[in-house]
Amino acid sequence: MVLTGPRLHPALDMRSCPDSRAFAEHILKIPVWRLVAYALVVVAGLLLAVPSFLSPAMLGQVPSWLPHQAVALGLDLRGGASLTLQADQAALEEAMLDDYRERLEAAAQERDLPAPGIARDGNALLLASGDRVENVDLRGLAEAAMPRFQRSGLGQTEPSFDIAEAPEGQLRLTLREAAIEAARSDAVGRSIEVVRQRVDEAGIAEPSIQQVGGDRIMVQMPGVSDPSALRVLLGSTAKLGFHRVLLDQGTDQSLPDGYERLPAANGEGDYVVERRSALDGEHLSDAQSGFHPQTGQPVVQFRFDTEGALAFGELTQALVGQPFAIVLDGEVLSAPVVQEAILGGSGEITGSFTVDETTTLAALLRAGALPVPLEVIEERTVGADLGQDAISIGLWTGVAGFGLVAAIMIVLYGAWGAVATGALLINLALTIAALTLLGGTLTLPGIAGLVLGMGFAVDANVLINERIREETQRGKRAASAVQAGFDRAYRAILDSNLTTLIATTLLFWLGSGPVRGFAITMGLGILMSLFTAVTVVRAVMDVYLRVRKPKVFEVRPLLPWLARGGVPAFRFMRARYLGLAVSLVLSTASITLFVSPGLNYGVDFRGGTLIEAQLGQTTTLSDVREPLEALGLGEVTLQESGDDRGLLIRVESQPGGEAAQTRAAETVKAAVAEIAPDTVFQRVEVVGPKVSGELALAGILASVAASLAMLVYIWARFDWPFAVGAIATLVLDLTKTIGFFALTGLDFNLTAIAALLTLIGYSVNDKVVVYDRMRENMAMHPLMPLRQIIDLSINQTLGRSLYTSMTALAAMLPMAIWGGAAVQSFAVPMVFGIVIAASSSVFIAAPILLFLGDWRTRRGAVPVPPEGVQHG
Repeated sequence: MVLTGPRLHPALDMRSCPDSRAFAEHILKIPVWRLVAYALVVVAGLLLAVPSFLSPAMLGQVPSWLPHQAVALGLDLRGGASLTLQADQAALEEAMLDDYRERLEAAAQERDLPAPGIARDGNALLLASGDRVENVDLRGLAEAAMPRFQRSGLGQTEPSFDIAEAPEGQLRLTLREAAIEAARSDAVGRSIEVVRQRVDEAGIAEPSIQQVGGDRIMVQMPGVSDPSALRVLLGSTAKLGFHRVLLDQGTDQSLPDGYERLPAANGEGDYVVERRSALDGEHLSDAQSGFHPQTGQPVVQFRFDTEGALAFGELTQALVGQPFAIVLDGEVLSAPVVQEAILGGSGEITGSFTVDETTTLAALLRAGALPVPLEVIEERTVGADLGQDAISIGLWTGVAGFGLVAAIMIVLYGAWGAVATGALLINLALTIAALTLLGGTLTLPGIAGLVLGMGFAVDANVLINERIREETQRGKRAASAVQAGFDRAYRAILDSNLTTLIATTLLFWLGSGPVRGFAITMGLGILMSLFTAVTVVRAVMDVYLRVRKPKVFEVRPLLPWLARGGVPAFRFMRARYLGLAVSLVLSTASITLFVSPGLNYGVDFRGGTLIEAQLGQTTTLSDVREPLEALGLGEVTLQESGDDRGLLIRVESQPGGEAAQTRAAETVKAAVAEIAPDTVFQRVEVVGPKVSGELALAGILASVAASLAMLVYIWARFDWPFAVGAIATLVLDLTKTIGFFALTGLDFNLTAIAALLTLIGYSVNDKVVVYDRMRENMAMHPLMPLRQIIDLSINQTLGRSLYTSMTALAAMLPMAIWGGAAVQSFAVPMVFGIVIAASSSVFIAAPILLFLGDWRTRRGAVPVPPEGVQHG
């Protein structure tokens, strides 16, 4: 029987691969200047990373000419609050329609025409002619009053509304989508500046304010443990206006054109005011909280700029003896009667205020009005103590993981294992340095990415050391063994790391918040490992060969009995049916668990509120259960977290939109504080239904996109049976991991999606190494049956698969055990997934590849042998 395996693409044949040859020639001799360059890169990276590991006191003693910038810590590590605000598009559209209405009325008045009839119909206005207005004049009126907008990057302006004929001689003026998009972009941009001023007014140090997407603003405020006051400060539009008041209040049906009824802020009655303000708050130059000199009640004292003072004087002079309304965000704060003209340009706002309310209102007026209402759609708060605990946990679990990985490498490879450990330390330093230079933020999931990256980074060293051992056992001399080892390992290293990079790139693209932090640190760690594990280690070996000039390059384990005498000869394909059967049974059981009882979705995906609290010494979980269930907030679940005083409270998503979730969180916190006044709220997460739906969709898209990307990549690099085998195995691996989530009841949230995407990369990574060896053996043994090639390749890479699985497990195990609730949904499934992915490469992916190869042979698709190989 001739070669029965899947056809090998000639361009991927090792003997004709130009990249491999170029790399081989590169490592024959590394010039001294290049070694010096490598050393300078390492030293620079270490200098940039060191400040991140020093205390502020120690950093102050570092000479000024050395780097001082430390990596920025996320709110989950330093404590603080994060609010995501969304522009209210409905209000924006309504404001644009009202503006056009006012323009039309003003244009008709200028032309001495009766006011046209204007009615709203969705996102359009219906314009009807008056007694003395002909249809052609109506169109001319609409065109004359037309607001215009400018497309980004273009100098010309375009009309904001489309004009079309409507029944009964009317005109339909439809708001254009492009105009809405331009107005939203402008409004969000101006809102960012207003929000920044308001945060500065609140005295918050080092806030981070950035636009997210087209209509959202994320505000991160370190050190803020209770953002309730800031929520009001940031969410209030603060649109202040001074309006004429209609003395004859009448009924809604009898209101004259241009007037509307607004409620009083104190809830006592309402007022009919002119819709257009006579003077608005943009002319305010200052606003301060104070007290009324006669009554002692808290008031807000304001002062206009020069233009505003003149307008205010003219307004009050015209309204002597009449009331005028001070309106804030659609509510009448007060409607004082003007006793005399106020020509000084200053005044005060009275009402039923508290001191805190006047302070907040004054800050709002100083910062200016928001151009569009902003709604808080997501809120996350982490206490400072919990942040310090997270740093401590991340540090110690990371040190423990590094220690285990280093111990395994030294035991397996002796002195060269110690070199790999040194390269791992350099990799960590360069990753921190790159994160600092890029202005990235280190989060708790980011620390998990660093820890897992250590396990992945030594994969390249395992491949290199195992290859050098093989070449040495074949009788090659030292330099030739090193050259061949790097030459043969490099392609597998490149392929396996690229698959993981694909997964992390998609995670960064579709993820958000701390999960993006994980993707950044993981991706940077992988990129740095290509330098440290290959270039740095190769440079050390090159120096060793130059100085010691050994005849044989030996990679000796620390324990002599670990030295292998040759390649094992296990016949794995004999157990292919058993392996597939067990896998199908486990995957079927996992799907059953997914259906019932299902996944324990976190607030990221189902919305609602999550509160982590530390109860007082005399309060137990049972003390708070009944009062919380009596709040009428639907399903409220309680769970112990950490020690016996830790409590996790989950409240289901509330009807009423995003604002209802925030009210529910405040209600629960107030109820718990009443039961146990000494309770410390360590973490609060509020996710509205809109955000949760978007996050769920992004998670699904990321998983599907990652799987398709792996399929395309493996198909391009190998052949379609390899790709199909890898993806089929990947689906089975993911179903088992999802079943693990359902079985254990772990939170399925954004962190869980990060774990799934990482497992996608790791699973394919493991299979790529085996596939690369199969491809190599097909070129070397073109007449060998496919079953024997598969068994031979698995046996040759068995050590690598076991060792890399051990190092990845060793890196994650401490975090899975001691990492706490914040990373539990990532670390625990990763430990499970690593075991599943390692076993599936042997017992699932390889049998599927064998079945596909045999099927293609039976169909008569005889593979084309590599160039220079003849069928016998």
